Amino acid sequence: MGICRPKHLAAVPFCAGCHDNKDIILYMHFIPFRTLGIAACCLAYGVGAHAAGTNDEDRLRQVVDATIRPLMKENDIPGLALAISIKGERYVFNYGVASKEAGQRVTNDTIFEIGSVSKTFTAVLASYAQVSGKLSFSDMATKYMPELAGSSFDKISLLELGTYSAGGLPLQFPKEVTDQEKMVAYYRNWHPSYAPGSFRQYSNPSIGLFGYLAARAMGQPFDALMQDRILAGLGLKHTYVHVPAVEMRNYAYGYSKQGKPMRVGPGVLDAQAYGIKTTASDMLSVLEINMDGSRLKDETLQRAIAETHVGHYTVGNMTQALGWESYAYPTTLARLLGGNSSDMALEPHKTEPLNTPQQSKKDILLNKTGSTNGFGTYAVFIPSQQVGIVLLANKNYPIPERVKAAYKILTAIKNLSASGGAQ
Repeated sequence: MGICRPKHLAAVPFCAGCHDNKDIILYMHFIPFRTLGIAACCLAYGVGAHAAGTNDEDRLRQVVDATIRPLMKENDIPGLALAISIKGERYVFNYGVASKEAGQRVTNDTIFEIGSVSKTFTAVLASYAQVSGKLSFSDMATKYMPELAGSSFDKISLLELGTYSAGGLPLQFPKEVTDQEKMVAYYRNWHPSYAPGSFRQYSNPSIGLFGYLAARAMGQPFDALMQDRILAGLGLKHTYVHVPAVEMRNYAYGYSKQGKPMRVGPGVLDAQAYGIKTTASDMLSVLEINMDGSRLKDETLQRAIAETHVGHYTVGNMTQALGWESYAYPTTLARLLGGNSSDMALEPHKTEPLNTPQQSKKDILLNKTGSTNGFGTYAVFIPSQQVGIVLLANKNYPIPERVKAAYKILTAIKNLSASGGAQ
C-alpha cells in the first residue's frame, strides 16, 4: 500500500524515524490478521484516508483512523494500539511511539500497562479456585486469612470483596500501608461504613484482598499462579505480571500529564489490582476467549471465565460481575459513560441485589477500564455480536474519551455488518 508523506503537521503525534526534514507525520500501521502479510499505511492528520475504500478493511480503517487521530491529538497521547475482533477476523492498528526519548514506534510487540483491566484476570484466578473446589465465594475472608480473625472480615465474604461490596473499603490503600505487616494491620483496624453487600465502593484493597485470598486457598503465591496457571492457560505469549528482561525492549514508557516518562511502581497487592502488562494482540485473544471459551482445552479455566460474567447486583444500568461490568445490549453511549464515570469510581452506590445471580446472557455488553499513572486502557466486547475492542495507550487520558472512541467504532462495525460488510 502507498505511503502518504504530507508536510507541516507539527501538532500530530508521530513515529520517529518515519519522517523527513523534521516534518511530523502520524503513522498508523494496520495489521489484518486474516492475511499472511502485513499491510502498513501512513495516514497524515488532516488528509483523508483512501477516498473510496472498496471493501470492509478500507472502510474499517477509515473509521478507526478518523476516531483515533483526533483522540491522540486532543489528549496528547504519544502511542496507542487498537485491536478489533469481528466474528473471528482480527485487526490491529498501531499509532505513534512507545518511547518519545528513543523514538521507538508502537508495534504489534509493544507491551502496555493495563491498570485495572488486570482485575478481570484476578477474577479468573479466583473463579478458577472456586471451580476447582479450593474455595467458595460464600466463605468469609478470615477462613483464608486467620490473622484477621476477630476483625470485621469475620463477616465479609470473598464475593463481597470481589464485587467491591465489603462495606466501603477505599479506592486505594493509605500511603502508610507499604508492606505485608502494615497491610494486615490496616485490615484488622478497618471498620465498614455499610453492611456488607449493601453498597458498591470501587476499591483496589477490596479486589486485591480477593485475589490474595484466592491464591492462599490454592497454596501458591499469586504472581506465580497468575503467570503459570492463568496467563499460560489462556495461551498468552506476551502478557506478564513482571516483564522479563528479554521483553523490556518492547515495554512501552507511559507518560505523565507533564510528559515525563514513567512505569508503574511496586505497591501492596499491586499484582492483584493493576499489575498486568500485555500487548494489544494478547488482550484481544482474551476477549475472544471470553466470547467463546470453547477454544480452551482446560475445561476448568473455561468454566472459570464464564463465571466471571455472572452478574451479582445492579447499580443503575450497570450490572457488577467479577472484574467485568455488564449492560443489557443494545445499550447507549450515555449508559456506558454513566457506568464508567468518576462518580462510579469514587463514590459509594446502593446496590440492587439480584434475586439470583444473573447468568451470563448473549445479549449483554461487558467492559472494563484501567489506568496507571502513565497508561490508559479500555476493553469491551459483545458476545452476541462476536465483536471486541481493546484500546491501549501510554497516557492516562480521560475515561469518557476512551468509551466514546470505542462506542463510535462499535457503531460503525454494526453499520458495516448491516450493510453487508464486516462479516
